[in-house]
Amino acid sequence: MSEFPPARDPIVAGQAALSGGRWREARACFQQALARAPAPEALEGMGWAAWWLEDVPGCLDTRERAYRMYRRAGDARGAARVALWLGDAHIEFRGATAVAGGWFGRAARILDGLEPAPEHGWLAVFEANAALDRHDLAAASRLAGRARDLGCRFGAVDLEMFSLATEGVALVGQGDVGPGMRCLDEATAAALGGEYENLAPAAWTCCRLMSACEELRDYERGTQWCRKIEEFSLRMDTRFVTGVCRAHYAVILTWHGSWDEAERELVAAVDGLTAHRPYWRAEALVRLGDLRRRQGRLAEAEELFSQAPEHPLAQQGLAGLSLDRDDPRTARDLLERLLRRIPGGTTAGRAMPLELLVTAAVAMGDHAFAAARLDELRSLAAVMSTPPVRASVRLLEGLLAAAAGDQEGARGRFEDAVDLFTGCRAPVEAARARLELSAALLALGRAGAAEREARAALACLGPAGAPAGHARARAALRTLGISEAGEPPCPLSERQLQVLRLVAEGLGDKDIADRLVLSEHTVHRHVANIYLRLGCSSRAAAVAHASRLGLL
Repeated sequence: MSEFPPARDPIVAGQAALSGGRWREARACFQQALARAPAPEALEGMGWAAWWLEDVPGCLDTRERAYRMYRRAGDARGAARVALWLGDAHIEFRGATAVAGGWFGRAARILDGLEPAPEHGWLAVFEANAALDRHDLAAASRLAGRARDLGCRFGAVDLEMFSLATEGVALVGQGDVGPGMRCLDEATAAALGGEYENLAPAAWTCCRLMSACEELRDYERGTQWCRKIEEFSLRMDTRFVTGVCRAHYAVILTWHGSWDEAERELVAAVDGLTAHRPYWRAEALVRLGDLRRRQGRLAEAEELFSQAPEHPLAQQGLAGLSLDRDDPRTARDLLERLLRRIPGGTTAGRAMPLELLVTAAVAMGDHAFAAARLDELRSLAAVMSTPPVRASVRLLEGLLAAAAGDQEGARGRFEDAVDLFTGCRAPVEAARARLELSAALLALGRAGAAEREARAALACLGPAGAPAGHARARAALRTLGISEAGEPPCPLSERQLQVLRLVAEGLGDKDIADRLVLSEHTVHRHVANIYLRLGCSSRAAAVAHASRLGLL
């Protein structure tokens, strides 16, 4: 028993400071306690203070010392608990999954045979998160449910609610989106309402919710929660939560066309997230890379993606870069490799790679492959049930119809996409859909309507900073014989001009391939992109339009 009254006990004071987010005060209290008498509880508390302050050596050292002291004292639950947090710290700071697995295994063996306790719940929820990482959603849901029950039984609200959040992620992945998101909403409300004694699971819960909102493209829900989470993280001086929250919020800003504001948030997030937490910093890096790609700053985007090469969004971003560089073959290879890592079914994480894969397949002229992938995407959209995903499906349906020569069918689908994107406040995506609609209308001989859509696309883009979109909108107007001051001189790349000049000479794809030392498939892709950029649907029409524009 402590010789100090509870109100003055430095361990109790340190624990109160941890619960209040006062990390330096907590460290000072635990140091004071250790100066008076060694105690594993003080070392455990010191480990948490160091964890929040990103003192990695201090965190690992004090936790190991606490573990040894608990073991010597015969406190199996205390030793198992610290072993679990040691495993988590090795993942968090070092990415050392083998070392972490050793500590998790040690905790499991220590707890084996003991009466049920909260530590059994923490072991189960850590196992549930490992199951999520390997996409074993059924196991994750079962383990999280067990952990939640133990948290409820022992009145450990942080265990109960973090387990509920983990269960919510598993449910969303299995296609039970409504129930899963309600689990995440409840757990986050408990976190922000101060019900978690341990603030680390509270932070993880907030990050899980925002990740789910982004993956589902539930931007309305994300907007509602994001500012509340940021207020919490600033109040508690949780820098890594603030940075990750900013990164997720920037995705919402990008969607709404506020690219300058998104850039400020992402740059601040990258600056605020240190190398001590590589996983969390990667979350900001890859999203900044995606914004740079959209801004046309392709070399910068590639460099940012290279700093987090294993992150799925980095691999997805590199595929997007390949499409921007007119290289759908590479994009397809990257996306197929990424999708092999994400099991099929109703996993929402497959949606965006599938969208890019359909785009790449259409650009390559592989319509059957594109249609098959689009069928899977439709199934996902039905489960995810958010307007942005439905809008993307309609846009891709239009692209496939146009590529197959069904311009009338494409027109209806592009119109639906425009309406859906406009309804969910996505001006850049709406502009893209309008440009596709303009091309379909032009192919149908409706020049006036095509011009209106091209002009509306320019208006949608506004100051978003989407150079490719602006260039294509102006190219569409040039195709209609309308010039604007300051527009780029040519909508085609130099290679596309070389191909089109040979088309104008009457050469077929094979002859052009031989002349330019390219594959016939590559030439076919260039011709398809020439049609897209000039708003034409035949070789003769492309040559005629290019001649009117003075390109030949």
